[in-house]
Amino acid sequence: MRFFSLFIILCCGFSALAQTPLPKDSLNPVDMDEVVVTATRSERLLGNTAVPVTLIRQQMIRQSGSLRLNDILGEQTGLFITQGFGRGVQMQGLSPDYTLILLDGEPLIGRMGGVLDLTRLTVGNIRKIEIVKGPSSSLYGSEALAGVINIITDGSGQRKLTADARYGRFNSTDLSVDGATRLGRVRLTGFVNYNSTQGYSLLPNSIQKTVEPYWRLTGQQSIAYDISDRTHFKASFRQHHEDIVNSIVVQNLGSQLLSKGKELNNDYNITPSLSHRFSDRIKTTLRGYGSEFSSRQLLDVAGAANSYNDRFRQRFIRIEDQTDINLGEAFSLNIGGGHILETVRSNRYDSLETERRNTIDYAFLQQEWRATDRFIITGGVRYDRNATYASVWSPKLAVQFRPKSNLRLNASVGRGFKAPDFRQLYLNFTNIAAGSYSVFGSLVAGEEIRRLQADGQIDQVLPAFGLLQDLKPETSTGLNVGLQYDLKPGWQAKLNIFRNDIENLILTDIIAYKKNGGQIFSYLNVAEAFTQGVEVEMTAKSFKKLDVSGGYQFLITADKSVLEEIRGGRVFKRDVSTGISSQLDRSAYAGLPGRSKHMANLKVFYGSESDRWTANLRVIWRSRWGTSDLDGNGLINRDDEFARGYLQVNLAGGFRVNRMLHLMAGIDNLFNYSDPYNLPGQPGINPFLRLSLKNPGKKDNQLSIK
Repeated sequence: MRFFSLFIILCCGFSALAQTPLPKDSLNPVDMDEVVVTATRSERLLGNTAVPVTLIRQQMIRQSGSLRLNDILGEQTGLFITQGFGRGVQMQGLSPDYTLILLDGEPLIGRMGGVLDLTRLTVGNIRKIEIVKGPSSSLYGSEALAGVINIITDGSGQRKLTADARYGRFNSTDLSVDGATRLGRVRLTGFVNYNSTQGYSLLPNSIQKTVEPYWRLTGQQSIAYDISDRTHFKASFRQHHEDIVNSIVVQNLGSQLLSKGKELNNDYNITPSLSHRFSDRIKTTLRGYGSEFSSRQLLDVAGAANSYNDRFRQRFIRIEDQTDINLGEAFSLNIGGGHILETVRSNRYDSLETERRNTIDYAFLQQEWRATDRFIITGGVRYDRNATYASVWSPKLAVQFRPKSNLRLNASVGRGFKAPDFRQLYLNFTNIAAGSYSVFGSLVAGEEIRRLQADGQIDQVLPAFGLLQDLKPETSTGLNVGLQYDLKPGWQAKLNIFRNDIENLILTDIIAYKKNGGQIFSYLNVAEAFTQGVEVEMTAKSFKKLDVSGGYQFLITADKSVLEEIRGGRVFKRDVSTGISSQLDRSAYAGLPGRSKHMANLKVFYGSESDRWTANLRVIWRSRWGTSDLDGNGLINRDDEFARGYLQVNLAGGFRVNRMLHLMAGIDNLFNYSDPYNLPGQPGINPFLRLSLKNPGKKDNQLSIK
């Protein structure tokens, strides 16, 4: 039925717009400074931003053949895709919890274990992706501690109709239709995507698949109306549904039984906005945003009396106004503020009848001063008043200096923060099937411990219980210093040195033991850490149709308390072969787990959308990274505590048959790398075929590769 519905949409759309002339594609590469909005929340030339910004253009996304957001982000310098609680993104060595993901400037919700699963986002209708590295809470508030990734979809209303189908290994299917038109002052766009796979197993003898079968359906529509030359209205709607097989292996009387169920995820967003330009100097925009994410996991456990039924629903409502003021050629000002209401219901937070609520009021101010043609200073600050935890000030200062026309020196320093989430505040969960352990949020832990003590269930309360208090936001001070040098037209080199000092890290710790042996965990502000490193990127347009780019990141991370213990001679390691313990020195400490010291990438693209032939090669290399503590000293130091590094090579090539039809073939992970334990989402070699159609009209000789 889902295939039939998509087929009807595709056929009807082509029939309706078959006679509509479409304008020529305006996405051909041009040598000009592009406009970005994420770094300053207002339109600025990319070359005038003093913070590290990476721009992923639509043409690169199309030619690479990527399907989901994690595919394209994993090929960028300094970004690594993690695989716990879905696919998250690690930036500048900071966990996915600390990177804010925006869709058309609005935050996406529905994090699990702090991770927003990037596979929920298709790239089929993305116009560009802007990545801002470093603390950005001065503009965006919580979760922008590591940086911001803004996915900007195509809402231009430029007349078009494209359709796409891709088929790959494991019966992986991806179908999409993308269309837009104009009706006088009204611009309409629509997009629908279907994605599915039968799943796969990287462990041949296992009765459970490594990745279970799933299907996803995403739709996005927008309407824009030019009320007048100065007043504009726009609204967008997005719906996303996931249906995933949910299974678990259960031991029963010496045999293995596979219990199956479902995981159902739904995501809805609506974004209305109204902008008015009072004059050439003053513009204001009023935005509304409403989002709901719901998840339900159903599982009939073999041999158990009750089935597993886990429910979660989160709602996020925000209203905000931003006013942009030009005070002259040298000064510009951005002033804004808003109100947020966030609610959550879950049977892991007491019961579905209990709704947890939080409100946030905030205001921000940013000013840019062009002191000279070569010297730009940007400063900003944001204040967040949160009903649940202490208020937070987030300042930032950025400076750009151009000693020469082809050389830019940038420096920025700022504060970022991440608010405690509902899980860390209110979680009330006990897993009877796995040792009867419990996890309590910081605001309910004290009451639950006292209740269990009154029932005679507590054996021992640990000193960590005395550290329980209202959680403070995790904060970071981030410094970025870099330069950009244009060697010649089309040739560019970039260097960025960064350091992030994180305070009040929220970690899970044992606060008590039950008499039945079960452990009780809660969340505490107990740690400090840092990440620091260097990123180098180079791009070269070697010939008329050949673009080459590459990047490298060197990263060092550490828990500051561990460093103090090592310096004091209080940390020991155990030899793998002899079992003998010895004092650990600083050189053996690998830092925070899940981080590679070295990461690099190389991308070679030939041709553009107007050419008959296109081809590309993308190479990703990552050195080893720590996974688990095996010798019991609480950190990563032995060789057997690391996952091995890997090299991944992706290839793709396209052929334009005629004005309507484009064919693409490719191989992701050419050398068949896989690691079922540390990278279960990497299925090995993955060849694919892709077919793209576009209604070109009478004058359009371009072809859209979706």
